[in-house]
Amino acid sequence: MAVRQALGRGLQLGRALFLRFTAKPGPAYGWGRPERPGPAAGWGRGERPGPAAGPGTEPCRLGLGLPGRYRFFRQSVAGLAERLQRQFVVRARGGAGPCGRAVFLAFGLGLGLIEEKQAEGRRAASACEEIQAIFTQKNKLLPDPLDTRRWQGFRLEEYLIGQSIGKGCSAAVYEATMPVLPQNLEEAESLGQLLPGKGPEILSRGEEAPAPRAPAFPLAIKMMWNISAGSSSEAIFSTMSQELVPASRVALAGEYGAVTHRRPKGGPKQLAPHPNIIRVLRAFTSSVPLLPGALVDYPDVLPPRLHPAGLGHGRTLFLVMKNYPCTLRQYLRGNTPSPRLATVMTLQLLEGVDHLVQQGVAHRDLKSDNILVELDADGCPWLVITDFGCCLADERVGLQLPFPSWYVDRGGNGCLMAPEVSTACPGPRAVIDYSKADAWAVGALAYEIFGLPNPFYGQGRAHLESRSYQEAQLPALPEWVPRDVRCLVRSLLQREVCKRPSARVAANVLHLSLWGEHTLAPKNLKLDKMIAWLLQQSAATLLANRLTEKNCVETKMKMLFLANLEYEALSQAALLLDSWRAAPRQLL
Repeated sequence: MAVRQALGRGLQLGRALFLRFTAKPGPAYGWGRPERPGPAAGWGRGERPGPAAGPGTEPCRLGLGLPGRYRFFRQSVAGLAERLQRQFVVRARGGAGPCGRAVFLAFGLGLGLIEEKQAEGRRAASACEEIQAIFTQKNKLLPDPLDTRRWQGFRLEEYLIGQSIGKGCSAAVYEATMPVLPQNLEEAESLGQLLPGKGPEILSRGEEAPAPRAPAFPLAIKMMWNISAGSSSEAIFSTMSQELVPASRVALAGEYGAVTHRRPKGGPKQLAPHPNIIRVLRAFTSSVPLLPGALVDYPDVLPPRLHPAGLGHGRTLFLVMKNYPCTLRQYLRGNTPSPRLATVMTLQLLEGVDHLVQQGVAHRDLKSDNILVELDADGCPWLVITDFGCCLADERVGLQLPFPSWYVDRGGNGCLMAPEVSTACPGPRAVIDYSKADAWAVGALAYEIFGLPNPFYGQGRAHLESRSYQEAQLPALPEWVPRDVRCLVRSLLQREVCKRPSARVAANVLHLSLWGEHTLAPKNLKLDKMIAWLLQQSAATLLANRLTEKNCVETKMKMLFLANLEYEALSQAALLLDSWRAAPRQLL
């Protein structure tokens, strides 16, 4: 009984001392002189703490090696455990009573377990770093398809513009192609590689020309409406700089000669390429042409030379991108994705948002009209985030926007504006945190992806406002939606930012839920088992990537997951899954 009580007191003392050693000093932490331990703390007879150590001297031993007056004393757990083991050996030989020996035994065992967990964590972190390095190289995008000697693409005259694709509040988008006729077979083959199945046919002598067919348009040109930027290229680029955030490295070379344009410090950021983010291939200024449907769709923004009542300037910005078949809104109108496919689509949005956050960019206008969809060979959708006209990409502020007055632009799409943005009040030191605002918008878009009306659109009782809604008012997703996804959507729509998972953690939750269901069950969630699962997934993904000519959507998502592998974010995702699965079903 005495030994059991001593072990209990030893464990309590060990926990208290470990917290004292690992605690970070703060305003609420007292760093006074160490208190003299009493008999109840388990100190052996004959132990007397010495005087407190001063700066520059060896700290006096207080039994377990507590620091003296060092204000920010830190000591590694491994070193502390080693000292405890040495002292325990001395005391076990007769230097202390059974109570004191039990204290050191309990505390030493506790530190041994902690040291073992730390070693497992280091192994897991090292494995994640190695896997991440491999798949970062594998996920590099293909080179710019327009970057050739023959095709420069920096003048509007080089493109053949087709019909209108759509228009928004600041631009019109048209389908386009480059009508270059190759002179020999080699050029024809290169054309077919750049634009698969879209190149003009080469006719041999004496062969009759086939019936003309409609030209294909693999590109899209976005013509910005210029009302207030003036007609100089410098003013246009400065005013519309947010549209250039997803521009490729050589997209602006045509305006600045052969040397790649270097952006000024403190200006808008330039996004690194990502498969779920639109890629602007070319950006240039040119005179505004009279395109199909212009006089009907947007006559007021045309220059006076094209429309007498027009208010636009004669020159504007043009962006060349890949032509995608439809937007997410259009796709969902005609298709009902399965639960697994809808989960993968939500995962793609989270991967794109995480890339923006890692680059210090907030989109601030996520909606189904600003998400483009491309179908793979199996008909599976691949999502791409576009339209960065409202984004926050300022190197000086990052994702923390100063909000001194109501004149500061908080972004577009007020319906899907996160609560911390919509409820922000201006002030001398007010700051709006956008680090999780786009992730909140993905949670709202998940309702649309799973076939339900967006609760933050429309009117009536079902309509919610981000300024005032409560989590209990969120409509429940159908039972056929996976439980992990239902929990994640509610978690993404938490009003408090601190309770909301980041886009990286949320993406990891879906990755683990999709591909680690059996291996990473809550009861078997161990670091060594997780490392083995990651290595298995890495080998399988590399093999699938090599054997198939065109990666399926799930293989691409696995490669993105492994390229962004971080031990801490993965552990947080696993803990979230564990807590959700352990909770009663009626609470979810």
